[in-house]
Amino acid sequence: MVGDKQTGSGHSLISINSNSNSNNETQTAANANSNASPPPPPPRKSSTTKSPPQELRILCFDLTYYNRTTQFLLSCAGVFILYIIYGYLQELIFTVEGFKPYGWFLTLVQFGYYILFGLLERRLEAFRTNGGRLWSVEPAPRCIPLRTYFVLAALTLGTMGLSNSSLGYLNYPTQVIFKCCKLIPVLVGSILIQGKRYGPLDFAAALAMCIGLAWFTLADSQMTPNFNPLGVAMISGALLCDAAIGNVQEKAMREHKAPSSEVVFYSYGLGFVYLFVIMLLTGNFFSGFAFCLAHPMETFGYGFLFSLSGYLGIQFVLALVRSSGAPLAATVTTARKAVTIAFSFLLFSKPFTVQYVWSGLIVVLGIYLNVYSKKNKLTFADLQHRLKQFSARISRSPSRKFLIEV
Repeated sequence: MVGDKQTGSGHSLISINSNSNSNNETQTAANANSNASPPPPPPRKSSTTKSPPQELRILCFDLTYYNRTTQFLLSCAGVFILYIIYGYLQELIFTVEGFKPYGWFLTLVQFGYYILFGLLERRLEAFRTNGGRLWSVEPAPRCIPLRTYFVLAALTLGTMGLSNSSLGYLNYPTQVIFKCCKLIPVLVGSILIQGKRYGPLDFAAALAMCIGLAWFTLADSQMTPNFNPLGVAMISGALLCDAAIGNVQEKAMREHKAPSSEVVFYSYGLGFVYLFVIMLLTGNFFSGFAFCLAHPMETFGYGFLFSLSGYLGIQFVLALVRSSGAPLAATVTTARKAVTIAFSFLLFSKPFTVQYVWSGLIVVLGIYLNVYSKKNKLTFADLQHRLKQFSARISRSPSRKFLIEV
């Protein structure tokens, strides 16, 4: 009996404990379910995590993991050094006695060197991507259709050939000033070809460039005894071709995702074929070749360094655009042209007048307005709105009321 009671009490204790345990487990499970009911929030990325840096290469040199300041300084140094050498050698070649009629042959030599440099660059890119032997690796297939390259090659030929040949009729500083005013034909070409719209600052920049350019050309015609309007026509034609090149290249590279090395290789390669055939038909090839054989160091030797500095300069400008943006790259290249003009006056004897300085400053003002317009977009509607606000403030000012009352 007692055992039964104790057993029963034991069973009852056990049952109570088991009930309490089951209740605790139920509450624990309920609490667990209630706590687990809202899904945990997704892990947030820390603000300190950085995206991988954009790849920045100049031929086989990798600048990706340098900081922005170092990339900018290296690109600027390359642009200044290479293009100063480019301008010096270009003017030096044309100081060779009797070379002035052979500007188109210099363009042919330059295109030939550019083909070799472009082929080497494309193989370096394929070697870096696929590995293997440098000379047996196949470059990447062509992205842009050949019909587009036929147009680009003709425009490239017009730009380089007319620009080189114009030095037979113009001072080098005048040619550089014309190149600084590339915005004018680019603005017209992008409106006609791509249907772009521009603001008042862009048109003000173009107007300032036109005024400065006209003043500089007038001063050059007065100071240079052998000034020839044919040189102005040539460099103007080169700028028109250059403007069309920029718009056609931008459209083709955007649509077909083509690398710049492909565009350079095919444009200069087909341009070389064009010019070679034209010079064979006109007979200018043999006379130019005979002159260069008579002066190999001043033509082929300087021409190689001239072409190499120009090709490498293009790579540094592209790297500067990728790392720092187009407006800052335009500012750097403009400063480079100013330094090139100064070196031209220092290293080569030529007449000088203070009108060169004032007209050059007006051109620099136009370039500054162009760079400023890239950072601060101002439309004609914004300008009209600001003018209305300004006129409303003037009409509400006390001095204006006083004048009306008087």
